[in-house]
Amino acid sequence: MSPQTIPMFHTDLTPGRTVVIDGRSCLFFSGFSYLGLHQHPVFKATLIEGINQFGALFPASRVSNIRLSLYEEMEHALASTMDQQAAVLFSSGYLSGQAAIHYAANCGELLYAPGAHPAIWHHVPALPTETRQQWEAQTIEKVNNHPDHSYVIVSDTVNPITGTVFNFDWLRQLSRQVLVILDDSHGFGILGPEGKGSIHTAPGTDNVRYLVTTSLAKAYSTEGGVIAGTAADIAALKRTPYFTASTPMMPATAFAWLQSAPLIKQQLQQLKLNIQTARHLLEGVPYQQHPCLPIFILPQYDDRPSLANYLSERDLIISSFPYPLPHHAPVHRAIISALHLSKDLQILQQFLLEFYQRHS
Repeated sequence: MSPQTIPMFHTDLTPGRTVVIDGRSCLFFSGFSYLGLHQHPVFKATLIEGINQFGALFPASRVSNIRLSLYEEMEHALASTMDQQAAVLFSSGYLSGQAAIHYAANCGELLYAPGAHPAIWHHVPALPTETRQQWEAQTIEKVNNHPDHSYVIVSDTVNPITGTVFNFDWLRQLSRQVLVILDDSHGFGILGPEGKGSIHTAPGTDNVRYLVTTSLAKAYSTEGGVIAGTAADIAALKRTPYFTASTPMMPATAFAWLQSAPLIKQQLQQLKLNIQTARHLLEGVPYQQHPCLPIFILPQYDDRPSLANYLSERDLIISSFPYPLPHHAPVHRAIISALHLSKDLQILQQFLLEFYQRHS
């Protein structure tokens, strides 16, 4: 196997803190589900309870003449969590992103941030090639030199590949009114107090109104998506085909999420503890990481053996794939979850230190 060959694995079981590959139990430092709810016995038991009560799906549109109050209950809870006036649920984070961006396209010209996620693309945009800082400066100038409501700013809040949490303080410099679409899929549930997400640090100004779209799968292991914002925007979104013509999220998962507030709080505390422990243990390892994210970016040098191969041969799987294009070098990331134990993090430390000391 050449140094840059990316190992591909198949499994018949969903990974948790471990994954079974070819009969081997390997530590799993990849994927998402940051709070680890998908393999937590309490959450799974609650999900089974939800299936017993609600079945496998709700067989009607959200706008039919029969309504399931569970969805409105979850929307109110999510809006409250995100400190927004209202929220609307969708069956996936991608669908919520598409609903948000197609709604926003009617509100002004879309100004995409560099590297914006495809979930918030309106068709296939030509994304900016400038640096983030250059784009911000250009956006401020463009918005301030045109009438109100001419533009919609579109951005992710977190880049999970580079482990970057974007700062939006520059929005305070806008002197005209804009709509800002934020995809917080990798921030909601783990960033901010009680997992409020990136909206907690987004500046509140008279010139900025937000629509926050997010997947519920990344932190909460819940297959669904949500858009939160002003009551007027959410009411308008509930009149679009993305809402009226789509199948609702599985009601059992909505039930499980609503019943799991204490567990979610517990898992978030555990995730934060695991991040702190990993930061301490990996002090001798070269990595990049935002202090609040469970994503550790590990360097891969062209003239050295593959880190991912080295670790997989020792029954430890990290995230490794080419980025941003298929022919580019793989990006290696060790992703921590609330399921990991201290001994797992110690094993990760051991093998990373061995690799970088041997190939320094």
